[in-house]
This record gives sequence, structure tokens and C-alpha cells, in this order.
Amino acid sequence: MDTRTDLLIEIGTEELPPIALPTLSKAFGDGLRSQLESNGIAFDALEGFAAPRRLALLVRGIERRQPDQETLRRGPALKAAFDADGQPTKAALGFARSCGVEVEALGREETDKGVWLTHRSITPGKETTTLAPSMAEAALEGLPIPKRMRWGAGSEEFVRPVHWVCMLLGTERVPGKVLGLETVDHSFGHRFHHPDPIPLENALDYAERLRTTGFVEPSFEARRALIQSQVETLAAEHSLKARMDETLLDEVTALVEWPQALLCSFDARFLEIPSEVLIETMQSNQKYFPLEDAQGSLRAEFIVVANIVSRDPAQVRSGNERVIRPRFEDAAFFWSQDLKQPLADLALRLEGVVFQDKLGTLAEKGQRVGALGRELADVLGTDATLIERAAHLAKCDLVTSMVFEFPSLQGVMGRYYAERSNEDPCVCVAMEEQYRPRFAGDDLPKSPCGLALAIADRLDTLVGVFGIGLKPTGTKDPYGLRRASIAVLRLLIETPLDLDLKSLLERAASGFPEGVLGDTVVENVLGYMMDRLRGYYGDQGVSFDSVEAVIETGITNPWDLDRRVKAVAEFRQLPAAESLAAANKRIRNILVKAEVAPEGANRVEEALLSDPAEIQLASRIKTLASQIAPLVAERDYVGVLRTLADLREDVDRFFEDVMVMAEDEAVRRNRIGLLQSLSALFLQVADISKLQ
Repeated sequence: MDTRTDLLIEIGTEELPPIALPTLSKAFGDGLRSQLESNGIAFDALEGFAAPRRLALLVRGIERRQPDQETLRRGPALKAAFDADGQPTKAALGFARSCGVEVEALGREETDKGVWLTHRSITPGKETTTLAPSMAEAALEGLPIPKRMRWGAGSEEFVRPVHWVCMLLGTERVPGKVLGLETVDHSFGHRFHHPDPIPLENALDYAERLRTTGFVEPSFEARRALIQSQVETLAAEHSLKARMDETLLDEVTALVEWPQALLCSFDARFLEIPSEVLIETMQSNQKYFPLEDAQGSLRAEFIVVANIVSRDPAQVRSGNERVIRPRFEDAAFFWSQDLKQPLADLALRLEGVVFQDKLGTLAEKGQRVGALGRELADVLGTDATLIERAAHLAKCDLVTSMVFEFPSLQGVMGRYYAERSNEDPCVCVAMEEQYRPRFAGDDLPKSPCGLALAIADRLDTLVGVFGIGLKPTGTKDPYGLRRASIAVLRLLIETPLDLDLKSLLERAASGFPEGVLGDTVVENVLGYMMDRLRGYYGDQGVSFDSVEAVIETGITNPWDLDRRVKAVAEFRQLPAAESLAAANKRIRNILVKAEVAPEGANRVEEALLSDPAEIQLASRIKTLASQIAPLVAERDYVGVLRTLADLREDVDRFFEDVMVMAEDEAVRRNRIGLLQSLSALFLQVADISKLQ
């Protein structure tokens, strides 16, 4: 008899939450895999299926039963198990009794510490059919479901009410109960096209039977690819291109079992509304795919993916066109109402919008951001009054009707309203760019005003929220301070901007009224952001110690710090790197014991230099100090470390030939000063003693 077969587990439910469907499917698969492994049941592969009304797993090549388990118990030592007459002691009798056998049936095990009584027992493995229901229950219990539902008169809970549980091992139904339901050997098809049971003769028949009989594509990946193909093909047939948002595609895939793409249209007069509004309405509210022409302009058409093969597609098309019309009418009304006044007229309303109880209103925040932004004008090469104007208008669109209805369009609508109010182009672009980067990998602002707002607004939030004691804890970060920190660091490093972060934080803190912020707010925010910087480099694959080697120098200019980190990463590839890093560790230890700072180089008296190795090292340090000075001034840190790499042989020879801690105090102090001078050369870039 073949010991391997296939196991199918399908949980049939009410419509599952679409956004959570992929996560639930993956967690179900991970949970069952963990159960199989912990129970010692071997299998070849595990395939997951996920559709609006079902979660299913197909385990291929699964063993029909657990392997037998051999247990070895060690009892008392032989010398303690029998007395002088060879009779079993109480220890031996008790051990035999606990094993359920006579003393004579016990075995012996010889080790380097003596001989021991043992007992070997075999526990027969359980049948997979016996274990499958409990393993499924355990896997379902572990799903990430924030709030579970109950249904009927039972006490069972799940993300949605469960209507059937199909469980087959090969061709046989697995008997048992899961979530209070007796298992069955059939599935169910599409709610409308095939609501009747679909008998399954074999676990492997599952997917194909649902496709050919039940009007259900159970594979999430296959259904997603089918939807994408249908939408793109239908758009191309009309010389159009669909906006294929990945998140929307996933959500639509989780909403339909048997996708059918249909082309629909809307009144072209709505194209007078900003395209972002129409796209947001179609994608977020209706789950439609917007269409563009070859030039990328939005067209008055969209594609809907229906969950039914209609005998009258015109009715389905008409229904979707009818649903979108009032939403567009509302958007058109909001647009016309908002345009009745210039954007600047809305600034007064910000005086009544609280940013945070202790930190004032949005109007007050705008004043602080404008003042901080002015100080960035020179380095950004723009007019300070433009930055201040942009800060004054930055949050005005938050009180418009359109943004109240579509919060995700903040900034975007600000740009449109600023353009309609004939504001300076730099100010208009800044309305939208102030929120960039919005997520990891997002584009950075390009305009000077946008850069100024993006930096100043986030620094004001960081300093203000930290200053009143609301530092993020655990997973709670209501003000998005982690994201704000990474954004500021990216803006300073990647733009790049030669600005000192500590000075910026001090200036941001000075904009708050006296007594609002804690005394250590700048140090706290700076430390927090430096921790985020470590994560920023970690995501890029830069080694932790390369970053620490630079941060330990106390540099707080992110752009300058970035140049140093990259220089250290390049230095590590040089043949001399390992030896010089070890030498710097040794120097650091010597200076710590001597209680002198490595940064401050004592004057080295040439008259006290006697050993050829120390004379040579002193000469090389003096020469290289002159050579690297212009490189340090130019911030050519790669050049600095490459130049200092030439010290390797001189440093090695010094430590081989010279006793630093000489008995003569003057000589000892002079040699320590020489090491201080050497350490100070490297510290102009990084503390390479931190390199592992």
C-alpha cells in the first residue's frame, strides 16, 4: 500500500474581508505546515487557495500516518539498582513499575560514567485522518483575526460565519469536526452560477472541479493574473491603457470568484475635475480600473470586474455607470464650491483647527514651519519669502470640502487650488511635495519650497511631540514620528543638503513658546533619529559597525555622515583595513588606560624619539597629516582613508618594536602622544577601532 497521498482542507465561509484575504491564506498555510512538522508528518508540498468564500489547502504527498516514536528512559545506575546479593533495590523496582514492565525486561546502557538501567518503548504513530481535524483547528486558531465572529447557537468563532468544512485524504472523507461543523466530501460553487454541492472524488480534483463545474477560480494567483489579463486586453481593444494599481488588483481579486471585465463610461464633463479626484473615486470607492489614452490623459471610461457572467451585460454596465454618477456629481460640487475663494482666504480657518492640545493650532504650526523654512532658503537657493508663503498656505486645503471627502488627496488639491489662486509656481508645487516621501522608496521633493516644507514641517512635529513627552513606544506611533525621522534623513542625505541636524533641531525647538518643551528635547530627538539612521543603512545592507564607526565620532550632519559611512565601507575592502582596525583598537585601549582622550593630540617631542620604528611613524604621521588636510577640507573621506592605509607597515613595526608604556615617564608620555596623533588622523573620518 502506498504510504503517501494528498490532503485537502477547505473552509467555506461568508464573504471574507478582501484586504485581509491574502494574509489569512498565508497564515493558514503557515499554521498547517507548522502543525504537520510538529506532529512529524512528512509531506512533499503545500498549496494554498483563497477566494471570497473559501480558504483551502492542498497538501501533496502527505504520509498516511505518523512514524512510530521510540522513547528511551534512563533509570538508576546499575550499582544503585541491585544490592550485594544481586536483588533489585526499591529504585530498580520503582523504575520498572513506572515503565510498566518487570525488572528483568529492563535494558542496560553503558556510558563513560557507568552502567544504567534503561527502558525502550515504541509509541505507534497516529493515522493522519485522526490528526487532521485537530491540526486544522489549531491552524485556524492561529490566524491573525483582530475581531472574531460567532454565528448560530454555537460558541465557535471565526473571521466570518462558516458554512462547510470539506476534508479529504486521497479519496476518503476525513471524519471529524472543525469549527463545530462535521466534515464533508464536497465543496460548493459560485453563489449564483452553481450554489449546489460539488462532489469531490479525490483531493487532487479540487481546483479543476471548481473551475469546470463551479464557476470558481480558487487560486488567488491564477485569478489575479486572469483579472489583469482581461482588463489589459479589454483596454487595448479600445486603444486605451488601464491604471493597474497593485493594491486595487489584489482587492478586486479578493472580491470575485469568476471575474468578468466590462468596459463602462461616464459623462465626459466630469473630466473638468482634477483627474486625481476621479481616479480616487473609481479606485477606492468603487474598485474600478481607470483608463488613459496613449498620452496618459484620463478618459471618460473605466473597467469594472464583475463576479458574474451576465446574460445581459448591458444591464451590469448600466448599473455600474449609474452608481458612479452621483459620486462624480458630489466631487464636481465640492470642486466648484472650493474654487469660490482663493486658497489664502482659508488660512484664517486654520486658527480654529488644533494640531495638538499642547502644541497649538495648525495656524501656529504654519508660522513655526515658515520661520524654520526661511533659514533653509540660502542652502536651497530660493527666496525666503516664497518658503514662508508656502508654509502659510500648506495646510489650507485640509479645510476644503474636497479634502474633507477625500483625505488622501491632501496636498494634491492644495496644488490645484494654489494654481487657481495664481500663487507662485514654487509655492504651488510645494503644496503637494511637502508630504514626500510618503513611504519607503517614494520620490523626494524637487522644488526648493517643497524641500523646505518637507523638512521643516517634520522637524517641527518631531520636536513638538517629543518635547511634550509623547515619544513612540512599541508599535504605537500616532504622529508617525518613525516615518518622519526617516523622511528627514533621506531628504538631507539623498537631495543632498549640507545641513547639521542638531542645529536644525535646536532652531525648531526655539520656535515654541518657552516652557512648552522639555529641556532635553533636542538630545532626545537627535538620539531617536540616529537610531533610525542605523536602520536606514541596515536596509541598504551596510554593516552595523561601519555605521557605528562614524556615529561614534559625534557627526550630526547626515549628508557628511553618509559620505563617511561610504568611505568606511570602501576602506574595509583594502588589504590594510583589518590590520589598521586592530591597531586602532589597541591604541584606544592604551589611551583609555592612560586616561587621555584619543581626539586631542599631545605635542610629540622629537628629541624623546629614540627607536627607529617610532621615529619613522612620527615622520609618516607628520607627512600624512599635511597630505590629508586638503582632502578633509574637501570632504574626500575615501581619499583620506586610502592615504592613511599607507601607514599599515609603519604601525605594525611600531607595535612590534616599541614598548609604549616605557619606565621613563617622559618617554611614555611622548609615545602616548604619538598614538594620540595617529588616532586623531583616523578620527577625522571615523573611529575605525569599531570595525569588527
